[in-house]
Amino acid sequence: TDWSVQAIVSWILAESFQDQNVSIVAEEDVQTLSKAELADLLASVTKTVNESLAEAPKYGLQSPKKALGATQVLEAISRCNSTGGPTGRHWVLDPVDGTLGFVRGDQYAIALALIEDGKVIMGVLGCPNYPMKNGWLNHHHHQYDESMSSSATDTWEKGCVIYAQKGSGKAWIKVSSIDDPGLATFCEPVEKANSNHSFTAGVAHSMGFKNQPLRVHSMVKYAAIARGDAEIFMKFARCGYKEKIWDHAAGVVIVEEAGGVVTDAGGRPLDFSRGTYLEGLDRGIVACCSAKLHEGFIGAVYASWDSSNL
Repeated sequence: TDWSVQAIVSWILAESFQDQNVSIVAEEDVQTLSKAELADLLASVTKTVNESLAEAPKYGLQSPKKALGATQVLEAISRCNSTGGPTGRHWVLDPVDGTLGFVRGDQYAIALALIEDGKVIMGVLGCPNYPMKNGWLNHHHHQYDESMSSSATDTWEKGCVIYAQKGSGKAWIKVSSIDDPGLATFCEPVEKANSNHSFTAGVAHSMGFKNQPLRVHSMVKYAAIARGDAEIFMKFARCGYKEKIWDHAAGVVIVEEAGGVVTDAGGRPLDFSRGTYLEGLDRGIVACCSAKLHEGFIGAVYASWDSSNL
């Protein structure tokens, strides 16, 4: 799936900007798929890519004049070899963010961002299992109600695409107006492998959060903040884990344009200008619906940090 999405996005970007050299920073490496013993996988990816591109006209895009061959699919994936940096224009793609969520039929996202001279200027999040209906995430988190009628279920299960352009002032979604920690809900990653749940629980307790944390796969956490389904997203990686730019770029600009604030745990903006990793990150990442909540949260992080075992 990752390779198929990467090939599709790469092909469409290349077709759309034919007169420009499209630079794409992405997660998947073409080397693995090029191996002779994976010919069946390549054939399957090629089939999926062509089936998807055949539907492009439904969305106002051009389909290929004839089906792409395996070589063209590999070529599209191999274009995604940029490492970003402080100058120029780079597309940043996470083809399937939240693989575990995808496999489980839970939350995952396709994330695309545009970085220009080190600054994120546009973000798109495709969230196939996150419907337009507000509150669904919270409902699903606690328990899915199997007694719901099929028509209601159909409505709830449709996904959404969220996009934002930096400084446009035209966001169609808005962050929550809650700034009382006692009423707020915080999001954190589901997986414990690259996230310190005990530290985030300590910070939440010191701030006076009463609601249970909302554990969500993928960049859908940013979507939840931007849409007002939660008030805070925090991620404090375990020692040695380095955050990749494609796991955050699209989500950050979407939250900011919806009226929220995103920084590292020291209150500084995230730096997307230093290659494929968020270098110089101060401890963790914090996204909030308001400056007031954000300020209180950063203070709680500093207070909790000295007594933590990170």
